[in-house]
Amino acid sequence: MLARLSAIAMATALFLPFAARAADAPAKGPDAVGPGYEYYVIGDIAAPTPGKTGPLLALMGGGDWPMDAFRQFVKQSGGGHIVVLRARGGRELQDEIYKDVGGVASVETLVIHDEDAGEDPKLLAVIARADGIFFGGGDQSNYIRAWKGTALNRALDAHVKAGKPIGGTSAGLAILGGYSYGCLDSISITSPEALKNPTGASVTLVRDFLHLPYLSKVITDSHFDKRDRQGRLVAFVGRLIQEEGDPSITGLGIDEGTAMLIDGEGVGRFYGPGHAWLVRPMARPATIIAGKPLTYAPFPIIGVGPDSRLDFKTFKVTKPAFTLTARVKDGVLIRSDR
Repeated sequence: MLARLSAIAMATALFLPFAARAADAPAKGPDAVGPGYEYYVIGDIAAPTPGKTGPLLALMGGGDWPMDAFRQFVKQSGGGHIVVLRARGGRELQDEIYKDVGGVASVETLVIHDEDAGEDPKLLAVIARADGIFFGGGDQSNYIRAWKGTALNRALDAHVKAGKPIGGTSAGLAILGGYSYGCLDSISITSPEALKNPTGASVTLVRDFLHLPYLSKVITDSHFDKRDRQGRLVAFVGRLIQEEGDPSITGLGIDEGTAMLIDGEGVGRFYGPGHAWLVRPMARPATIIAGKPLTYAPFPIIGVGPDSRLDFKTFKVTKPAFTLTARVKDGVLIRSDR
């Protein structure tokens, strides 16, 4: 408790004048600038958190988010102070949360450009006082390059261990799994490319970044059906299973405009008009050789919809929206209704 109060005092002393200004009239530029980052704020960062915080993982597929899902994220944040982390942009995401979702005391944004920011005491004080943390979209390679292995990286893990909610959308979703597609060449790989050469240099898979409960064996993907990403997620999962020697590694794709919320018991509930796609072959690929196309024996892809529940302890889906049988032959994904 004393550490939290110290963090609040430190952040308040630095940023309170800007918070007051932001509540009165939105500014165009940053409210403050630190080493390698910009800071934006709306609301009262000195206000007490009105409710109790609780654990929640918010996996959002990009585009417009379902308001019901984000209101649940706000509820688990105790209606208190949300911190948005991103690598580009400005105050637009925080203002949308504060004004359109509502029910929060404040929203702060840290736009982080390089690893120097991840060691800054003022930035870390903002993270320490956060009741909820949300990652924006963009290019996940920027997050991984600037945050991995820093004090900020450790502070994010500490936030989750404290039983507070965390989530992300689009690129912010991509970094939530125990494994991540890092997009380290900053060129988002397509499904045909990944299936044609699943061990190629463009399939940049990252390990040991964030450590979130129930997601240690999961790799996520966003904008899933709209951008035809089923094939590349299959390639990611197959390569990870092969390299890790662990057939339980699982892919989870989230459609645009939708969300999967995972509660403190590991139960996932789906929000929105699309689906989540569970890719869980439970076997190594039949063929995965450098420079050669992928081949995979048949396996199920299970759709998760609003009436479904996904238990992340067992990956069992109750009331699935659909079940497909998929296989890969010479780098071509073939799907059929079961």
